[in-house]
Parts: sequence; structure tokens; C-alpha cells
Amino acid sequence: MLLERIYDEDLAQASYFIGCQATGEAMVIDARRDVGEYFDLAANHGMRITKVAETHIHADYLSGTRELAAAAGAEAFVSGEGGEDWQYGFDATRLKHGDVITLGNIRVEARHTPGHTPEHLVFLVTDGAFSDDPGYMISGDFVFAGDLGRPDLLDEAAGGEDTRFEGAKQLYASLKNEFLTLPDHILVYPGHGAGSACGKALGALPATTVGYERANAWWSKHLAADDEQGFIDELLDGQPDAHAYFGRMKRENKEGPAVLGPLSPLKAFTSDQVRSALEEDRAIFVDTRTNDEVKKGTVLGALNIPAGGKFASFGAWAYDPETETRPLILLAEDQDQAETMRNHLMRVGIDRVKGYTISLADLPKIQPATITPAELEDFEPALLLDVRNKSEHAAGHIPGSKQLSAGRVLWHQDQLPKSGPIVTYCQSGTRNSVAASALRRQGYDVRELVGSYAGWSEYKHSN
Repeated sequence: MLLERIYDEDLAQASYFIGCQATGEAMVIDARRDVGEYFDLAANHGMRITKVAETHIHADYLSGTRELAAAAGAEAFVSGEGGEDWQYGFDATRLKHGDVITLGNIRVEARHTPGHTPEHLVFLVTDGAFSDDPGYMISGDFVFAGDLGRPDLLDEAAGGEDTRFEGAKQLYASLKNEFLTLPDHILVYPGHGAGSACGKALGALPATTVGYERANAWWSKHLAADDEQGFIDELLDGQPDAHAYFGRMKRENKEGPAVLGPLSPLKAFTSDQVRSALEEDRAIFVDTRTNDEVKKGTVLGALNIPAGGKFASFGAWAYDPETETRPLILLAEDQDQAETMRNHLMRVGIDRVKGYTISLADLPKIQPATITPAELEDFEPALLLDVRNKSEHAAGHIPGSKQLSAGRVLWHQDQLPKSGPIVTYCQSGTRNSVAASALRRQGYDVRELVGSYAGWSEYKHSN
């Protein structure tokens, strides 16, 4: 048996490639939408992808199940559990608790583990050439290394009302009746790692075991004492802010993401073509440089979505494809970088990338407004806005500031003043630059605090 983890550092998301080396059949679980890496992996091992499955209706990225199944001519499998309200809206084989998918000598058994979501499944994997019993679990957003999938996302981002309490009860029952009934040696491969907002304390380890979590996880003491209420209280306390785009991911993943098919190479635009598109309001420019570079001067009306580690996340904070139809033109070093960035945006359902340009030369520019910590002392903004997470704000903030995380500002403009200057800050400046650029495009007078909270703290300590 072959089992490989394909990890997206951007979204801290893992998908899994399982293959039978005897028959050459392979299966991918929790695929992302840019599917080339799965075909490369199959080719490297002389395998063909015949089955595609997912653990649940995801909230943090747009599922690639339909995309990969269509490209590979594979059978798609999704959960049929969770009740009528949690049924998928596209054609796929529905899995119930105990159903088995066979890949040559390999058995992949679905187990219903509600809590994070009502329909959630895990997959127990048995290498039939080696053992008659399961040895591995693909746990999705049920059990992580050191943590559990949060049950409050339906409330936080998908329009639910107090579903977190029932979800927490279900999660407790899933641990008690499913996870803890398994032998300690079973290797657990989670759907996310450190940095994901799908839990509050995810570990960075790529895998764990049932026994290790039984002995060491924060929740284990509550299960050992049969303390359901203590478990619920600790689980729900201190969960991080849920990004607003999670609600869109839930809706699209439930109904079925659009199948894009083979992508055409991205077009390279000249400065004249970009300028014309911007002047005629036919496109939005994306400045992919760092916030420090952007502050020295950027394209008028540009979104700042810095290239690198969190490009998909930042893109989903700044651009809402449900309300915005104008396509994006990316600043990129070359076509390869532009297409890599396009792939990352596809993972969060941003599909309108028109092309790229390699230079800001001859484009209309502005210098984003800023304010220093010293200037802030004598300035009265309409709002001092902290775009960090709730936990960061609680740990220390500039007096008088209001917290609204960068991943939520675009969707909660009712909490912003209709006129007057807004001063924004994060911890060091990157998240602040993303949020500020999105708000400027909405017409707000935004002034970014130089150095953000770290700079303000240093200034206060030195004066």
C-alpha cells in the first residue's frame, strides 16, 4: 500500500493519496481544485486515480473532489450522513456509516463522526496485503494532532444559530463511541495542521496515533472522567475568529464547486493594456509585493495580496467573488509565478484571474495613507480598528480600538463609520495592508498605523 500526504502550507490543509501497488488503483481524499499534483504522483508510481472522496463539507477551502473526479474519470464519494439539511447537491456516491471502498487489497471504511459538522466522516484504512485490521485513519476535521475540529463554524461563518452546543455534544459522542474504541496503534492523519482556523491549538505534526491522543490530548481527561460538560466548556472557549469567506465555501462545497477543466495559460499584459483596463474599470489590479514595498507606492485602486505563504487566505479576505465580477490582473515575476498564484486563488474559489504583468511602470500610482504612533496621539479617527484576532486583541491592544479581524472586515462594513478617517493596525503590518487595501476599494478613508501594534508598543515603551 502507498499512502502519501499532499500538504498545502498556504491553507494548512492536507489531502491524501492512497494506492494499491498490486493493482495500480489509487484514491484521493480531500483533494484541492488544482489537481495537477495528484496526477504527477499517480504517474510517478505507475497508478491511475479511480476514486475520489472527501470527509465533509469543507469551510476553509473549495473542494477539488468534483474537479479531480471529472479530470480522472473517477468515481466520487461523499457523505450521505447528517440528515436532510446536510446532503450534497451534486451527483456522487453517498457513503453511510460502515460502507467500504475497495482498492485492490485495500479497504477504506467510512465511519460517521459528527461534531465538527453533522455529516462528517473519517476513513479507516486496512492494508489487506499486510493485515486484516485497520492501521490508519484519515480523520478530516475530526481529530487533529493535539486538538479537535471546532464545532462552532456553522454559527461563526455559515449562518447557524447556537449549533455549536449540539456539535460539541456530537463531538464528545464521536470520541467516546468511535475514536476511543480503536486500538492505540492506529495512525491518524488529520486534514489540517498548525495555522488552520479549523481548531484553536492544532499541532504541526503530520500525524498522530489513537493512543497518543488518548494519553495526552487536552480532551482526554474529560473523556476519562465522563465529564461531557467540562469537555464542552473547554472546547468552545477561546476558538479563533472564523474568516467570513468560510460561509461561501460551505455553500459552494455543499452545492458543488464549478468544474473548471484544463486551464489556458495566463496572458501577459503590457502596461498600456493594464492601464486601459483600470481606467475603464474592467479589472482590478493585485499588488503582490510586501506591505513595506506597497507603502512606498502602489497602483491606484489595487488590492494588496502579498505573494508567498498565505496568498489564498489573503486573497479570500480582500476579494469576494459573490459580489465582485471584475477580474484580477496579478503583478508577477513571470508566467510560472502568476499561474502558481492563480492556483492558490482557485483553492478559495477565486477563479476570475485575467492575466498578469511584470511591472508597475507607467501605471497610475498612489502612496497609501499612513500615520505614525506619535501622530496618533493627537489624532481623533472616526474609528481605531484592530484587525487582529480576538485573542490577540484580548492579550493587549491600543486603548480605544475596536476589534474586527482582517478576514471579516469586508463582510461587516455595517460596523464601520460611514464617514471620517479609519486608522487600522494588526501586529506587524501584513494583515493590516490586506484589509486596508480592501477597505479603500470600498471608498473608506483608511490610514495604516506605521509599525502596527508592535511599532506602537515600542514607541510607548520608549517614551
